Amino acid sequence: MLILMMVAMSSFAFAQTTVTGKITDAATGEALIGANVQVKGTSTGASTDMEGNYSVTVPADANTLVFSYTGYKDQEVEVNGQTTINVTLSEGVKVDELVVVGYGAVKKSDLTGSVVQVASKDFNQGIQVAPDQLIQGKVAGVLLLNNSGQPGGATTFRIRGNSSVRAGNNPLFVIDGVPLDGRAARPGLNAADLGNSPGTNPLSFLNPQDIATVDVLKDASATAIYGSRGSNGVVMITTKKGEPGSPRVNFSSSFGSSSLLKNYDVLDATEYAQALNDYGLQGGNGGADVDPMSEILQNNLTQNYALSVSGGGENSSFRVSASYLDQEGIIIGSDLKKYTGSIAGNFEFFDDRLTIDYNLVVGHVTENIAPISSNAGFTGSLVGQALQWNPTEPLYNDDGSYNILLGSTTINPVAMAEAYQDVANTTTLLGNISPSYKISDKLTYKFLYSILQSTGDRRAQIADWINVQGVEGRGWAAVGEGTLVTQQYTHTLNYNTDLSETVSLNALVGYEYMSFANSGIGMTAQDFLTDAVDYTDQLQGSDVTTRLVTSFKDPLSELQSYFARAIVNVDDKYLFTATLRTDGSSKFGENNQYGIFPSFAAAWNLHQEGFLPDAFDQLKLRLGWGQTGNQEFPAGAAQERYEIGENGALALSNVANPDLKWETSSTFNIAVDYGINNKFFGSIEYFYKSTTDILFNFAAIQPAPATRYWTNLDGEVINSGVEFSINAYLADNEDFSWVLGANISFLNNVLQNYDGPPVLTGALFGQGISGTQIQRLANDQPLNSFYLRDYTGLDDDGQSQYVDDGNTLFFLGDANPDVIYGLSTTFRYKSFDLTLNFNGALGYQVYNNTANTVLPIGNLGSRNIDANLLDGGVQEALANPITASDRYLEDADYLKLANATLGYSVGDVQGIKNIKLTLTGQNLFVLTGYTGFDPEVNTVNDVNGVPSLGIEYTPYPSARTILFGVSCNF
Repeated sequence: MLILMMVAMSSFAFAQTTVTGKITDAATGEALIGANVQVKGTSTGASTDMEGNYSVTVPADANTLVFSYTGYKDQEVEVNGQTTINVTLSEGVKVDELVVVGYGAVKKSDLTGSVVQVASKDFNQGIQVAPDQLIQGKVAGVLLLNNSGQPGGATTFRIRGNSSVRAGNNPLFVIDGVPLDGRAARPGLNAADLGNSPGTNPLSFLNPQDIATVDVLKDASATAIYGSRGSNGVVMITTKKGEPGSPRVNFSSSFGSSSLLKNYDVLDATEYAQALNDYGLQGGNGGADVDPMSEILQNNLTQNYALSVSGGGENSSFRVSASYLDQEGIIIGSDLKKYTGSIAGNFEFFDDRLTIDYNLVVGHVTENIAPISSNAGFTGSLVGQALQWNPTEPLYNDDGSYNILLGSTTINPVAMAEAYQDVANTTTLLGNISPSYKISDKLTYKFLYSILQSTGDRRAQIADWINVQGVEGRGWAAVGEGTLVTQQYTHTLNYNTDLSETVSLNALVGYEYMSFANSGIGMTAQDFLTDAVDYTDQLQGSDVTTRLVTSFKDPLSELQSYFARAIVNVDDKYLFTATLRTDGSSKFGENNQYGIFPSFAAAWNLHQEGFLPDAFDQLKLRLGWGQTGNQEFPAGAAQERYEIGENGALALSNVANPDLKWETSSTFNIAVDYGINNKFFGSIEYFYKSTTDILFNFAAIQPAPATRYWTNLDGEVINSGVEFSINAYLADNEDFSWVLGANISFLNNVLQNYDGPPVLTGALFGQGISGTQIQRLANDQPLNSFYLRDYTGLDDDGQSQYVDDGNTLFFLGDANPDVIYGLSTTFRYKSFDLTLNFNGALGYQVYNNTANTVLPIGNLGSRNIDANLLDGGVQEALANPITASDRYLEDADYLKLANATLGYSVGDVQGIKNIKLTLTGQNLFVLTGYTGFDPEVNTVNDVNGVPSLGIEYTPYPSARTILFGVSCNF
């Protein structure tokens, strides 16, 4: 019997064929790790190893192999006796790829909500300090603005428009299942007579090269699982993980330089001298010829290095990474250095029933910050000082020292850059551990504990020899520290089962507790003993009467939540999703501490029906409704709170409101997702979002003390629109491929049913105008509408004329784009590839506060002016008042080539594999009629906590960057 069995097995063995080969990316030549090889019609298959190699045994009765990889198009190959088959896979969209949603992931084909995934291969290239910048222009309905060109500067991130008046408008960011606080620990700074410096990006502690995917959850049916924090959308960031196999090392490096993208058009020395003659001014010509703006700019240098090692065994995997970024700013004296490290992995025990996942990220950022603020007075901060400087006035004396106009309010910008020092250090640790246990084949329990701790310190000083008001002859210094701590405990039970042959159920229930702590301390001082030691190192030696110490500790904010979700799939045709979350928050009033946030969604996979042509790979109709909340307002806002003032006196700072509750957004969605001939994929979507119970902060009404209180306003903010997206695979052969992606969104924003008092924001700053507010909250108007005098031109005497003599203000535009769009395309020819990424916006206005108050005609004779003021027409009077009007309200439509990357795949050399060289340009050009630095701007200034939008005031300007990069693995 043994002999007969051996003969039978030998016969069977000879009837099989072993096929080996390698699977690579058609565009880059890189090995695809974990790609699948399946013998068609059987359960036999294999996966590629760390080198992209595979080996599979093909039975005698089978002759076709199916090669697949997430994000790539499947390929079928006939064996026909071959023993070696090498395959290149091209990018594509598989309808069953996994998409990350709250507390899990689902197949794209099972998705009922509005979720867009951007994978690492589609990220924007170049210098990306924070991961939100990786997807700019990539997702329909998403507007991303840089608040400052300072390296590491904060961004304004909007999903489907502005919904909140006073509370936060940015989405909730979730890193590997851990929701972030949304704040940065770096202390703020209000420098003497220079104003507030812009904030920093709270995501900058992450290494963008550690990011695998970014999933944007846009509608309530996708975000309601996050309850009171999901009103403005959710961004799920998933980091890269290790794969089983021998260790694999990835290395990448880039270096390059940046320069100014776009400059202001001011008078040069010749033009300035001519203007003095034209206006009959005798003084003001210093005889020099200088370009102050170029003197404070530099062609900076940037270097970036990233290294990762990944691998694993049969029951474990790991990935370790480290990176270093050294980015000089285009303004002298400004730069950012970032160091990151991470380790992630998992262990499996008891035949894979027990799994332990872990992740630890540490980031340290050091910033040298330029003296550029968002709210400087008429003396300006650095950029304003450079624009205003008389180009005929020398910047240096004959002996090489700075030309400092002591006693004057005109400040030499080069001297200012030297006199000012501002260094901030921020260290952030994000760690989580998540054991899960498979109770049965259908039921899994998972626990997640995470902690995020971020600490920041900042030291700034202004030398006593610079002629800054209040600082000249005295000096000034400030130190500050801040700490943020967030902890999370999450328990979930996930149940998967087939209720019948055609009906499957995925059910999730969970409990979560989170706490948020925030505290800080600071000190300012003047009049120091010596200039030989940094002022921040001798605060004890300052004049005791000038020292000011402040400290704070917010009430601990706690969030307790219960949530559930059920996804039902009927015959892969009909999909139903329902979610429910109950949040209890210490931020709310005692009468409204708990809120309930439901959502329902359904989808119909029409392509599974028999009546559609075979050309449709996907045709899905989606319908959804849900409610989400917004609790992004200060801890303790519903409580009676007291504070100790600068004079040491105790005073009421906030009036209690036991009825205060969250904002509620109700969203309705209807959409069609399509895929045609495995070449065209995209969606068409309509949404309607209504936000009620608007959170707001008013001054307390007398006879209450002079303090403030939080309340919910009547009225509703309506955001509606239509989004279109398409990805087209226009050509694909061995030598050439062409992929095109485009998205466009038509948006509308309006405040309705509001009968409360006018709410002003949009503060202006600068010469003769500080304290003016040009944006107003009003019924039947968009948020951030501009409320201004209607300018009609100059009269014969050169004085400004307005409708109704300037006694009436009008709504004359708003800062919300009507249209936002993005375009990406990739060409590949043999070993070369070229990717171009464009983004733009239409139908919105930006107020040019810089032209209004920094460069008016009245400067002539002492400071510089806007060159556009001398472009023909009536000669404007030197005494023409500086008045806020739509004269300075500019259409800001733009198209920007935000990113272009040319790559060349070298291949393998001397054991180093998949070598690729790249040349990347960022912000290569912008097409716009806007006369300021950049139409993609948001200088954030709030009035009583109400943020502005669409105002430019002497910001840190945007940069154009050229980078050379190399990547490889071994």
